[in-house]
Amino acid sequence: MEGLTKTAFWDVDFNKLDFEENAGFIISQVFNYGLWCDQVSVMKYYGFERIRNEVVRAPYFNKKTLSFLCHIFDLQSSDFTCYTRRQSHQLPWKY
Repeated sequence: MEGLTKTAFWDVDFNKLDFEENAGFIISQVFNYGLWCDQVSVMKYYGFERIRNEVVRAPYFNKKTLSFLCHIFDLQSSDFTCYTRRQSHQLPWKY
């Protein structure tokens, strides 16, 4: 994928990633930890609809990323699997 840096992939061997087979992982890593240029590269490579379909099924997004994705894809937080999981696993204390 042209223009994609290794910034978001510190925990895996970047050269072993299959961009089709690991699309969900790649998309979630880039939006959570990647640079802006990585996000643009992912958008160009996968397209709007494919990314929209993948992000709603992702297991984790930080709060800022989730808010950003809701805005650009015109979704609600409750549309995301990661949000509904987070709500079902409340901490026993508030911090």
